[in-house]
Amino acid sequence: MEHLAADADADRTADLTARVRDLMTGVRSDLEALTRIPSVSLDSFDQRHVDDSAQATADLLRAEGLDVRIVREGGRPAVIGHRDGPPGSPTVLLYAHHDVQPPGAQEDWDTPVFEPTQVGERLYARGVADDKAGIMAHVAALRAHGGRPPVGVTVFVEGEEEVGSDSLPTILQQHGESLRCDAIVLADSHNWKIGVPALTTTLRGMVRVVVEVRALEHGLHSGLYGGVVPDGLTALCRLLATLHDEAGDVAVPGLRTSEAADLDFTEEDLRADAGLPEGVRPIGTGSLLSRMWTRPSLTVIGIDAPSVDTAANLLTPVGRAKLSMRLHPEEDPATAAEALRTHLLEHAPWGCRVDVEVVDDGAGFAADARGPVYDVARSAFRDAWDGVDAVDIGVGGSIPFVAAFAERFPDAAILVTGVEDPDTRAHAANESLHLGEFERVCVAEALLLERLAATGHDGDHDE
Repeated sequence: MEHLAADADADRTADLTARVRDLMTGVRSDLEALTRIPSVSLDSFDQRHVDDSAQATADLLRAEGLDVRIVREGGRPAVIGHRDGPPGSPTVLLYAHHDVQPPGAQEDWDTPVFEPTQVGERLYARGVADDKAGIMAHVAALRAHGGRPPVGVTVFVEGEEEVGSDSLPTILQQHGESLRCDAIVLADSHNWKIGVPALTTTLRGMVRVVVEVRALEHGLHSGLYGGVVPDGLTALCRLLATLHDEAGDVAVPGLRTSEAADLDFTEEDLRADAGLPEGVRPIGTGSLLSRMWTRPSLTVIGIDAPSVDTAANLLTPVGRAKLSMRLHPEEDPATAAEALRTHLLEHAPWGCRVDVEVVDDGAGFAADARGPVYDVARSAFRDAWDGVDAVDIGVGGSIPFVAAFAERFPDAAILVTGVEDPDTRAHAANESLHLGEFERVCVAEALLLERLAATGHDGDHDE
């Protein structure tokens, strides 16, 4: 009997895999159409495109038989779709986001920014991987089941993940009951490498601040007063230089740190994945993965300053910078923000006035990746990747939704999956999607929905 059951399982797996592969031409076409919408959620871009992207996402879900609505709680539009499963089946929440990062300079791209272009095995465009491929992985899984998934399905596609998810707490408060579930699949991470799937079990938290250093009330002639009067930009540079020690480790005291999982990752791997130029050394101490996953980092991501081409011969009164700090997965963001603020104030150079504004923050995430939901996820990945086992990885980036949802629904198992790989270059120029890996992601999610039906949840969701 066990032999017959195993044969039946293998037949269902082969049939579902074949169905997904037959659907991929249409899935790719819809992905390309969605990617052509320049849905950059940053305020300085036209937000009508974000509205268009929400509508296009809603149309895709509606076509698969979901009851769909677009919700807006003080921010960009999110899309919520739902379809009941068979009686007694669990409910699975599928998450992605339809907003994208700014494109950057066109001259940095080898292909048109918002026109998906295939080069070799990869499809290039802003948002094609982060995270519109995540949306289409969910759509592909629904299509593979003919619009009748074996579990209840709720799809939540956020519209402001790239700008901090400010309205997410209100969405969870106002629409939390419609998002209640037994398991969550977040398609917004990456796999270990081409041909090796991964489950993301830790995410770093984050804090973003703007620091302003004021040395003068107005500009002064640099020849008349230079050498005796400080200027805001030089003072800012000296302050920013205190954030790291000589090795490149973060010098802000009191931040949490720990060692990451011991996976095989060499400096050669880092150089290949990051495109680190010859002669530039990695910064920090400890294992490479710990530096990327479980130790804090501090990055200057923006500076307000006169441009080189237009700069006057002047002592600039004020310097401003935006800092991005990534945190240990279990660090409290408020505590970390206060530690950073204290450090900046205590290191104010030459008596200059320092002001620190916390722009946004988000908690990290650490999963207990055990239990039946994780077991079936690993089996689905193994079959989709032709017998290759998934590895548990950390990610240095932050997904605010994960911590917020884990707090709202602590009993739901959270699976952080993804469509990206080390060559994706999410957020950078020449973002791309590996088409072969994308197909495997779609197969894995279709198999996962089928196998989650047997995990034993009864569909009741008590608060």
